Amino acid sequence: MHRSGTSCLTGSLQEAGLTLGQCHTWNPFNLKGNRENQDFVDLHNAILLENGGSWEKPPKVVKWSGQHRERARELLANFEDAAVVGFKDPRTLLLLEGWKELTNTLEFVGIFRHPDAVADSLKRRSNMDRKQAISLWYTYNRYLYKEYKNHPFPILCFDDRQEVFEAKLNGIIEQIGLDRPSNSLQFYDSELKNSSDNPTAGLPWRVRRLYGQLRKASI
Repeated sequence: MHRSGTSCLTGSLQEAGLTLGQCHTWNPFNLKGNRENQDFVDLHNAILLENGGSWEKPPKVVKWSGQHRERARELLANFEDAAVVGFKDPRTLLLLEGWKELTNTLEFVGIFRHPDAVADSLKRRSNMDRKQAISLWYTYNRYLYKEYKNHPFPILCFDDRQEVFEAKLNGIIEQIGLDRPSNSLQFYDSELKNSSDNPTAGLPWRVRRLYGQLRKASI
């Protein structure tokens, strides 16, 4: 889900050698950049738009056109010479089936964050009301958990303390064949993390349940 530590995760993997191509390294709401490759984001936005939706209005059904599949193949072909390639965009959760049809070599790393922390961040960035933000949190993370249940992969919780988070992330770096940095990870910045350790009592029951399931699934 957006505002869930995805930039911190991806930036840290990039530090360890993950090839992202040309990606955003700064914006007003993320001073170290969201680490998104705009070509992938543009493709995802085009697919969502053609299906009558957007990142903040996920369509119930998503179909890829032949043109979208061809564009995705072109994007992947740009990285043929790279050892370990990745891309990050929360919208990917809405479009997973199309990517899985294109290649059988995908490896996933997930991350989630407390619903209220995400809602607070979206309020500051986009002036989004809490009800919509919590609903989006549920939609995106339901896709994350569903994919995890089908084929388990490492999931991090951005609510963990920094030293715990970094220790777990180092384990993932080794697991997926990247080089563990000789020094501590430099991308994590506690000053960019605005809230954590929120209670779940005021959340809808299905949101509380999903957050608990993700907590149990996380490493």
